[in-house]
Amino acid sequence: MSVKFIGYIGFNNGSETQSAVRSRALDIHYVNAAAKAQEEGGFDRVLIPFGSNSPESQIVAAHAAALTSRLGFLVAHRPGFTQPTVAARQLATLDQLSSGRVAVHIITGGADDEMARDGDTKTVKAERYARTDEYLTILRQEWTASKPFDHQGAYYDIRQAFSAIKPDNLPVFFGGSSDEAIEVAGRHADVYALWGETLAAVQDTVRAVRKSAARHGRSPGFSLSLRPVIADTEEAAWKRAADIEEQVRENRVAAGLPLTGHRPPNAGSLRLLETASANRQDKRLWTGVAALTGAAGNSTGLVGTPEQVADAMLDYYDIGIDHFLIRGFDPLGDSVLYGRELLPRVRARVAEREAAGLALAG
Repeated sequence: MSVKFIGYIGFNNGSETQSAVRSRALDIHYVNAAAKAQEEGGFDRVLIPFGSNSPESQIVAAHAAALTSRLGFLVAHRPGFTQPTVAARQLATLDQLSSGRVAVHIITGGADDEMARDGDTKTVKAERYARTDEYLTILRQEWTASKPFDHQGAYYDIRQAFSAIKPDNLPVFFGGSSDEAIEVAGRHADVYALWGETLAAVQDTVRAVRKSAARHGRSPGFSLSLRPVIADTEEAAWKRAADIEEQVRENRVAAGLPLTGHRPPNAGSLRLLETASANRQDKRLWTGVAALTGAAGNSTGLVGTPEQVADAMLDYYDIGIDHFLIRGFDPLGDSVLYGRELLPRVRARVAEREAAGLALAG
């Protein structure tokens, strides 16, 4: 089993610990530098995020693809706001223009207030996953149909749909921890995306998704999202993690945001917040920022020297994780550090495992 690395291009060089270097919603200089740095650092893809008040992810991906030649792009996309036939053609066009370097990360959405900002005010979570299920069915049909097709469902009524442009290689990533999400993942996900939980919790989810996918004759890959904190010594790495925690605390207090009493609206954040009941889990899993922020997204990390963090990542690899989505609290600087210190070590350890497996098989 090979291993893939997914980096991150936000829209400016900001994070929970710092304001953007330039006070702009979209900093083109950062986007350009982040794309080039992560291509040079050996990342396979970068995630382009989606938000109800942020720049448009597909357009940013198209810009970054024009600056690079090898780097792939994982474009976050929320079903329900674009007709699936239109989205299928948009993504297929981006796939063709980038020479097959695009994947799509389907984010169904769970927070009612964010969904309402784009006009979705009348659905509940279970309906959203049902809509996503139908949406992905149409998306794939538009990508593969050799002649016009009709579709009549609960959410979409389509007559004689057909796309002249087809993708060459467009994997579907999918996340969500609820029962409804696991069912949709089983039917549609090429790669199922998890946040960084304990080894035991991740293994439970991998088993559940595999069981769901097996009912449809499918076998997805698995991506784990982490915020690694590395330094030359273990002591220095944990000191850096503590400093990050303190900066997040100060920033949230200054902004009037809560530090405790969080009630996340989605199952994934609830699970992650449960993990954050202890600051450290397993060998190196650090949950301090998740606890402070209410586990809002990718907020747990692995802490240690590059060798120690690589070994901890291999523990996840051994239970089925074949993609790692990693980003830092200093987005641009950490991506360079990961490319230099972390990616080569993990790849070398995976190659050793594969070689040992082939030797045993022989």
